[in-house]
Amino acid sequence: MAEVREVDSDAQRADAFDVRQTVFVEEQGVDEAIEYDEHEDEAVHFVAYDDGQPIGAARLREPNPGLGKVERVAVLESRREEGIGRELMAAVEDAARDRDLTELKLHSQTRAAAFYRRLGYERRGEEFEEAGIPHVEMRKSLE
Repeated sequence: MAEVREVDSDAQRADAFDVRQTVFVEEQGVDEAIEYDEHEDEAVHFVAYDDGQPIGAARLREPNPGLGKVERVAVLESRREEGIGRELMAAVEDAARDRDLTELKLHSQTRAAAFYRRLGYERRGEEFEEAGIPHVEMRKSLE
């Protein structure tokens, strides 16, 4: 079982970035210039650890009052299907509630949409491309 932490140090932030580098840049071919953006400093970052090793990451922003945006959810390929993504999302949702956010949205890769649907997210709109990968917008009320 993973331990998910809200990032509170440069070392933990580097761990989150390492997971994202592995999953998005190396595995999925996302351009590094897109992966790391102007929102890094305003976002709340999360890291999932197993025995001190970073195995998952996510971030949360508040682009509009009361609305949170979940971004950069990643789990190392060797650790998928173990419930780590679910644990990350639970931590993100708890943090969102602690910040009095009432709704969350995310841009899910289409292949991951079923995962988010099982967590209560509903698809909004048509498929679109982001970083060269098909995505759909999904939302969930926290009220």
